[in-house]
Amino acid sequence: MTHADIAHRFVTARKTAAALVEYPGDIPEAMADSYRIQDAALDAWHQPLVGWKIARIHPDFQARHGERMAGPIFANTLKDYTGEELVYPVFTGGFAAVEAEFVLRIDHDADPEKTEYSEEEALRLCDALFAGVEVAGSPFPKINELGPTVTASDFGNNFGEILGPKLLEIDSDTTLDTVSPDALKNFKSKTEIDGQIVGEGGLFVMPGGPFQALAWLAGHLAQRGRPLKRGQLVSTGQTTGVHSIAAGQTSVITFSGIKEAQIRLRVEPLTTRHTEIA
Repeated sequence: MTHADIAHRFVTARKTAAALVEYPGDIPEAMADSYRIQDAALDAWHQPLVGWKIARIHPDFQARHGERMAGPIFANTLKDYTGEELVYPVFTGGFAAVEAEFVLRIDHDADPEKTEYSEEEALRLCDALFAGVEVAGSPFPKINELGPTVTASDFGNNFGEILGPKLLEIDSDTTLDTVSPDALKNFKSKTEIDGQIVGEGGLFVMPGGPFQALAWLAGHLAQRGRPLKRGQLVSTGQTTGVHSIAAGQTSVITFSGIKEAQIRLRVEPLTTRHTEIA
């Protein structure tokens, strides 16, 4: 089965709200194969790309596959949080989780030829930091159990992004000395599911912090011929853990520190009536 065949199976499952009992082909051996599958699915999905999520690869796999992976965020699964509880669909028989994340917005198009970035250069790509929630999801329930090559191959296990309030403006006067880590270490996050606290953390839970992660992503995407674009959003990695959630459950994600914000959502079963999979 080719990379395109596997991508087609994932895209079809997402469009028809159908779970996949088994991985739809041979498990990719290398991340390069995973991104070939992801790129084929991107080309077949026919939805505007509005950003990217970054995830940290489990330490057990980093020697072989590197420290981070990326997945796309699409316009039809991006929701602006306006203060009222949001409803998100999740795959019945698939995988679903919520992740408290901090989101960077890209200020200008990245140089398509530039494949290496310092943290300072990554900072210069941004104009704002937001509170956010990644709704992870896949039709394949073992998406996170079989290693990072499987996770990356299905859109990096992304099913949507909630963009919360702006927490910080980033302009030409902003430097790493003024935003990282001292000024931003006060940004904290907490995730609750059905009233129970399931995780707590902050902006620098992920090793290296958000700008090191963005530096990696900018170079990675340029190498794939998909450089960052003005206005795109980058979800920089989970800060309280990856927390499975099922239809009928409710989650509240709270951000505190320099500014405070709260995002509330509940999940319901995914069906073909949802525009998110159109």
